[in-house]
Amino acid sequence: MRNRVVVIILLCLNLSLCAQNPPLSQPQVFNPSKSQKGVRISTDVFALLLPAAGLTLTLCEKDWKGLLQGFETAAATASLTLLLKYTVKEQRPDFSNNHSFPSGHAAVTFASAAYLQRRYGWSWGAPAYVIATYVGWGRCFAKKHYWYDVLAGAAIGAGSAYIFTRPFVKKHDVKISPVTDGENIGIYASFSF
Repeated sequence: MRNRVVVIILLCLNLSLCAQNPPLSQPQVFNPSKSQKGVRISTDVFALLLPAAGLTLTLCEKDWKGLLQGFETAAATASLTLLLKYTVKEQRPDFSNNHSFPSGHAAVTFASAAYLQRRYGWSWGAPAYVIATYVGWGRCFAKKHYWYDVLAGAAIGAGSAYIFTRPFVKKHDVKISPVTDGENIGIYASFSF
């Protein structure tokens, strides 16, 4: 009698475990919350805006050497990131595909932030790093990546920028600072040729 009770209890435990963790042959579905969807969309937007801002700044400065360095940084970042994504084939936390490692969003935004910081100084780099950090956090929050995917992407992006980008700020004495007259606020920017 005891053996039957033990067997019944084990069967019930097994069934409850199977109900909680379906077999791998069944597709797993992740239903993101509204906040996760919103954060995911915002990280997609920032992953486009940050490199666009860097390109715009470079073109406005007519910094052709910096433009080449930016393209070298982007090419190295994209090449290494895509090579790893299609070699490692790690499944995403939301089960959408197997391209989790490394985070392309983190690679792009940290490459842009490091490029801006290296080329134009911390006055441009600090806000860019804040945005890149938000993107990295957001990709984990939205269940698109694990923390180590984001860390690897950030290292690839920032590392590429540090390899290919040389400072523009020191050569051209770039200065950026906030200004106010008591009622209005603005930004003062100057550099020498």
